[in-house]
Order: sequence, then structure tokens, then C-alpha cells
Amino acid sequence: MQRYFAIDSNLTLSLSDIHHLKNVMRMKVNDKIEVVLNENVYLCKIEQINNKQIKLEVIAELNEKSELPVIITMGISLVTENKFNLILQKLTELGVNSIIPLNTERSIVKLNNDKITNKQERWHKICKEAAEQSRRIIIPKIEPITKIMNLDTSIYDLKLLCSPSEKKINLKDILSKKENYDRILIVIGPEGGFTLKEEQNLVNDGFIKVSLGDRILRTETAPIFVLSILNYIFMR
Repeated sequence: MQRYFAIDSNLTLSLSDIHHLKNVMRMKVNDKIEVVLNENVYLCKIEQINNKQIKLEVIAELNEKSELPVIITMGISLVTENKFNLILQKLTELGVNSIIPLNTERSIVKLNNDKITNKQERWHKICKEAAEQSRRIIIPKIEPITKIMNLDTSIYDLKLLCSPSEKKINLKDILSKKENYDRILIVIGPEGGFTLKEEQNLVNDGFIKVSLGDRILRTETAPIFVLSILNYIFMR
């Protein structure tokens, strides 16, 4: 069943969602959809619909538990647009809660202030559509672009640095030893990796260096690999 996120307490849908529902999905009066508001899911029936508005009748509140039991934030170095869009889509499907685009010394992409607003809007749309498709009850938050040295890590119980220079400690080792954590922050560098200075600053801030195995993964592959492992570990 099609799912949408409401934009207010009246279960109002955005104009783009109404367009999608009416003109793409070809839905009509008496058809049913699911609407998410404040992490609650409502089964609704369409009572009226036109190009600018839709009237819904709530039939039932659904009890859905589609989120992971831990809050996961991933900091990822900026890469080319197509690659970063793929990362956003797949991490949303896999259950990430928030994503921090990182501006590192070896980041291939550098964004100026004029481009950031448009990028943020585009990124939010990608996450919203992926959240609806994967039947999530939240849309991951895209944090402001942050320099690696300026990361605020005070709220996290576990901080992991994925590093090709780490050969002994892997993700499984750390997660099997750590028990009491509700918030996890994982950072992944550009294809050239973090610089030694960046890695040392992160370690000094309490990050634990972990290996992702013997192979060197691309920046767009590594976060999907990591979150797939977390899904396996925390699967209900």
C-alpha cells in the first residue's frame, strides 16, 4: 500500500504527493493509503481528491515497528552527486536515522554556500521517497555539511571510525563487546581515506578505529556494507 508523510496534524499531504497520488498512482475516491505523522501510521480512505488538495478519512491507526532499536548516524565524506544520492537512498532503506555530509581534506566535492540550500532540499526529497518506499516511520535527517574537525560527538554512546589502516579490530569485534549504547556514530572517509591528522583527531575524540575487511571499499559501498551488518546484528 502506498505510504506518504503528512506535513501537519490534519494529515495534509504536500502538493507533490497529491500529484504523485492522483496522476502517477492513479488513485481515486475510496482507495486507501497510509499516512505517517509523528512516527504514527494511519490507514486512510480517500474521500475527495483534486490537483490541489485531498480529503482523507482515518480508518485505523496501525501499530508498526519498522525502525532499528538503536539510533544510527553516519558521517560520510562528500562524493559526486550520483554517488551521494545513491548513498542517501540505500542508507534510508537500511534504517539510518541521520546523515552528516563531511567536508574532509581529501573530499572530491566542495560545495559553496550558494549550492547548499538546493542540495539539502534535493537530499531530503531522496530520503523521503526512500522512507516511503521502504515503509519507514521516520525520514532520516540530513545534517548541515560539517568539517571533520568540527563534528559534535557529545551525544553518542559509541563512535566508530572506518579505517583501511586498521587490520585487527573489525566491526563485529566492537559490537559484540559493547552492550549499553543507544546512539551510534560511524564515519567513513573519501576514497583516498582520512588523512593521518584527521584520524588522530577522531581517535582523540573517542572514536574506535575498525576494519571493514581485507578489501578496500568505495565510499558509496562502505556505508551500505556497514549498515547491512548493523541490520543483521540488531534484527528483531
